[in-house]
Amino acid sequence: MTNKRIPFNWPHMTGKELYYIAEAHFNGRLAGDGPFTKLCHNWLQERTGSSKALLTHSCTASLEMAALLLDIQPGDEIIMPSYTFVSTANAFVLRGGIPVFIDIREDTLNINERFIEPAITPRTRAIVPVHYAGIACEMDTIMSIAKNHNLKVVEDAAQGVMATYKGRALGSIGDLGAYSFHETKNVISGEGGALLINDHKLSLRAEIIREKGTNRSQFYRGEVDKYTWQEIGSSFLPGELIAAFLWAQFEEADKITQKRMVAWQRYHELLAPLESSGVIRRPVIPKECHHNAHMYYVILGPEIDRQKILDVLNRNDINAVFHYVPLHSSPAGLRYARAHGSLEITNKLSERLLRLPLWVDITESKQNKVIDVLKEAIYSATH
Repeated sequence: MTNKRIPFNWPHMTGKELYYIAEAHFNGRLAGDGPFTKLCHNWLQERTGSSKALLTHSCTASLEMAALLLDIQPGDEIIMPSYTFVSTANAFVLRGGIPVFIDIREDTLNINERFIEPAITPRTRAIVPVHYAGIACEMDTIMSIAKNHNLKVVEDAAQGVMATYKGRALGSIGDLGAYSFHETKNVISGEGGALLINDHKLSLRAEIIREKGTNRSQFYRGEVDKYTWQEIGSSFLPGELIAAFLWAQFEEADKITQKRMVAWQRYHELLAPLESSGVIRRPVIPKECHHNAHMYYVILGPEIDRQKILDVLNRNDINAVFHYVPLHSSPAGLRYARAHGSLEITNKLSERLLRLPLWVDITESKQNKVIDVLKEAIYSATH
């Protein structure tokens, strides 16, 4: 990277990606579920403790598989935060489900577990906690509520690879968990994802749904003498080249996480004075959560115009961003979903959150520049 501009993200390569892709090419196995896919499946199962892991072509695909596995029907309700990416809701809307948006916690920006039970109706089928920034939702409480009301839990752990809650891998706690390996995530394959199946009773159906509704996986294992159409499904598996790339990343996942944590902690220390002065708030990490340094964000003070801060950063060749537009206020959200409660915290914090550039090999000098410019921008905005 030679451009003086500081990008928001820069994909990290371990150095073995092209070697493994060439190996897959040499092996003559390019379709899904080849040797590299199996290596990735085994790695995920060993690292998370899930009964089964299946690579998919995106986290979106994993969530769509989850909706199919839970047999979501038109009119079924699924409780989730509004402060999330569109795929969280879209996966269930495709099956006719109705997302029910509830507010988030002010500290972690995760779904507020206190608001789940009041949102439950006779039509509620599932809860979808989203582990924002790789920081875990309050899963013990969520799992207890689900058990008491006979609901399923699908963890949207798109940002949660290599993060834990009370020592348990995110994505491995609910009935199902969805990971993302998009190039903006910590461990990447360009596009890609995985579905973790933690309820072993869903494992066989998950294989069938992922393989166009056929029992081809059983056929390849020699468990049946032919495969055929069994039930509704689609083509959710990635090609072997994607898996080969991902395997190179999995081999270095601990080092990648460690480097990101160093950069995250550097931001955290540099921003302590700004937090002390009351103009920003830094991320909050509950003691039971071990995060993965997926992102570093700040919450700007209510008196600060975020767009002016972004403009100053951009003029200084720093690409900072914000997200999300809350789904309950989006055109599709108004059409396909409903909100429960005022969602006051979602509305407030979504307008004040600012994400800073962060990637594996970001240098200390680049981080210093980001913070220096941010300080100047905030000073100008508040004086």
